[in-house]
Amino acid sequence: MKTSRKDVLYLNIAVMLFGLAGVAAQYIEISSILIALGRVISSSLILFVILKARKKDIRLGSRRDYVLIIFVGCVLAVHWTSFFHSVQVSTVAIGTMMSVTFPMFVTFIEPAVFKEKLRAKSVVSSLILILGVFITIPEFSISNNMTRGILWGLLASLTYAIMTVGNRYFAGKYEGMLICFYEQGTAAVVLLPSLLIVRAEWHAADIALICFVGTVCTALAYTLYVTAQKRVRAQTAGIITGMETVYGIVYALLLLGEVPSVRELAGCSIIIGVALYTSVTNAG
Repeated sequence: MKTSRKDVLYLNIAVMLFGLAGVAAQYIEISSILIALGRVISSSLILFVILKARKKDIRLGSRRDYVLIIFVGCVLAVHWTSFFHSVQVSTVAIGTMMSVTFPMFVTFIEPAVFKEKLRAKSVVSSLILILGVFITIPEFSISNNMTRGILWGLLASLTYAIMTVGNRYFAGKYEGMLICFYEQGTAAVVLLPSLLIVRAEWHAADIALICFVGTVCTALAYTLYVTAQKRVRAQTAGIITGMETVYGIVYALLLLGEVPSVRELAGCSIIIGVALYTSVTNAG
């Protein structure tokens, strides 16, 4: 499978937009599950409007596809909730760093699902990426907020790995925007009961930021990401997505004043090196 330069560009733009989501969460003063709910509601609505305006057929090809995409949508609900919670209890850097460890899971899940050979190159690249991520993590203890952020980030990582592999299957059959609509819509339905359980004071700024995250950082970014997966292996997409850590730290520095430590800069150097190498060697 040969990845075009256009696919690489789409992936990198998507990851740049993904990186903004964590920063936005630091400005939103409501629970992570409600942020996730607002994100998927706004993104699924905008996707539905666009699909209807383009007069697209939104039906899937089989009952099996409906079952699978609903499953991925449920996983997405867990992913966004755990990611935002990781960022809120720790930092943007920790949240993004842990979420991009998902190639470690993808590298082994993808060959099992698609009956492919486990590639040594993918394993090595993923391990180097993981090394870069863990170098940036400070010393921690179980009672530390950073530890809780790391654990929630790992859950976000695992769920994203499952979604990535699932999206490779759907990307070969459906348009990226349609896939996103079903997954975001399913996640919205799954998270909707949280409105009755979690109490929150909604402010105009919170709503505006959630809409921004839902439309730009989700509907647009996720569509670009899934579309690019039609011609790229999930491991390759995963390594490029490691750049989210770099973008997240830069955004946090500029917008939140979070100054990266020497360890974070060292880890980011490894991450960006692996990501750029993967982009160049897989573009043709």
